[in-house]
This record gives sequence, C-alpha cells and structure tokens, in this order.
Amino acid sequence: MKVKRLGHVAICVKDIDQAAQFYQNLGMDLAWKDKDWAYLKAGEDGLALLSPSYAQAGPHFGFIFDNRAEVDAAYERLKADGIAMSEIHEHRDGTASFYGKDPDGNWFEYLYEPVAVGASK
Repeated sequence: MKVKRLGHVAICVKDIDQAAQFYQNLGMDLAWKDKDWAYLKAGEDGLALLSPSYAQAGPHFGFIFDNRAEVDAAYERLKADGIAMSEIHEHRDGTASFYGKDPDGNWFEYLYEPVAVGASK
C-alpha cells in the first residue's frame, strides 16, 4: 500500500457558493460544485468545501491513490487492524474512497482518483 500524495484538505464552510468564489478569487480553479460540497484545485492539490449538510465526513485530509485495487487492499488491511472506517463510497465525480479516523479522532480519506477531476460544473 503506497500513498501517491496528500491530495486535498477538506474544510467546513457556511455557504458553498460564497466560499467557492472566495477561493477562486485567490487563484484556485473550480473543479466540481454541488449543493453540499465543492472541490477546487491549485495544480495537483485540492481544497474540498463541505456545507453544513454534507453527511459523508467532517473536516479531513485526503490521500490519493492511482489504483483502485490499492484503495480496496488498504481498506481491508486497515479494517483488519481495527481502524474505525466508513464503507467504500463511489462518488459522483467518478472517484471512490473511504474515511477513517486516526488515534486522535482526526478524519482521513483514502481516495482513488482515476483521472484529473474535470472542468468547472
């Protein structure tokens, strides 16, 4: 199991549209926006904006994998190690991931990203 990179940080915001515009004004590119979350990119790095209604996870950081099989294998290994985790989730943008908690209760995400996340929505 080899993490490709730390790919994104996710933060909670009150207003998705306002926050997305703010970070675009700082020079980030909008890659995806929906009613409950948005994703912005700065090169290969990402910032996820989570609305109060986003139910998958709270603030977290995401590790990126190139290969879906690596995410599946990591899930099974961490599950066997007794790590608290969500189920693997297929996302609307074609990625797949699961969330877990470290020993201090911080959320992390293991994310399969098959291709660069698409153009603005």
